[in-house]
Amino acid sequence: MRQTVRLSRGAAALDLVSEIDWHERDSLLKLVFPLDVHADRFASETQYGHVFRPTHTNTSWDAARFEVCAHRWIHVGEPGYGVAIANESTYGHDVVRHTRPDGGTTTTIGLSMVRGPKFPDPDADQGAHTIAHSIRPAAGIREAVAEGYRANLPARAVRGAREVEPLVRVSHPAVVVEAVKLAEDRGGDVIVRLYESEGAKAPTRVQAGFDSGEPRFADLLERDVEPPAGAAFQDGALSVTLRPFQLVTLRFPRVRAAGR
Repeated sequence: MRQTVRLSRGAAALDLVSEIDWHERDSLLKLVFPLDVHADRFASETQYGHVFRPTHTNTSWDAARFEVCAHRWIHVGEPGYGVAIANESTYGHDVVRHTRPDGGTTTTIGLSMVRGPKFPDPDADQGAHTIAHSIRPAAGIREAVAEGYRANLPARAVRGAREVEPLVRVSHPAVVVEAVKLAEDRGGDVIVRLYESEGAKAPTRVQAGFDSGEPRFADLLERDVEPPAGAAFQDGALSVTLRPFQLVTLRFPRVRAAGR
């Protein structure tokens, strides 16, 4: 195994890339981070949101939960300070508390990397792997979400003739634009899917960076639905308040030039 630890200039997170040539059996390799954080619970990302789970083992059920699933990031924190760990493609995590000799508590996060089971696939995880993680101190949930996207959808720079404005802008930092695509009916409309990522109400303005008319609310099959109460379109932007973790799909009609 060879591990590269990289801290880029001005970066908020430490990046780790592990290159593993794995040929073990009946073994589990974990990457462990002991953190000086007093956390009674931790947050793990799910699709379009996150869930909180306790760090204690007060019951047999808690003790049996030796590993939990998180999609792109996991976060532990105490009032005023937290740490986020993002992964590129590994989902198994465990979080435990430890007591120091002076009576204080620390939190340890373990991330499963590769395994060597015999069942159901005796060749599972055998061979070469490259696994990336990042750890971001002084992070809240908002920073954890950003770190998860950075790890899994890194920015790709393409040289062009001029700068390009964002296709969609949102005013609230907790609102994430998850997808921008053409409508499936090939009518030329643009579908924008966004969600609230922090688990709180988020009043926001949504504005398209292309010529469009007033957007309509739609379901996941891109069929029109009734707009939520209070939604309003004014001065080229849609004002709407998202519920905690609410997923919203908008359909922006394209404005076609005369003669087309």
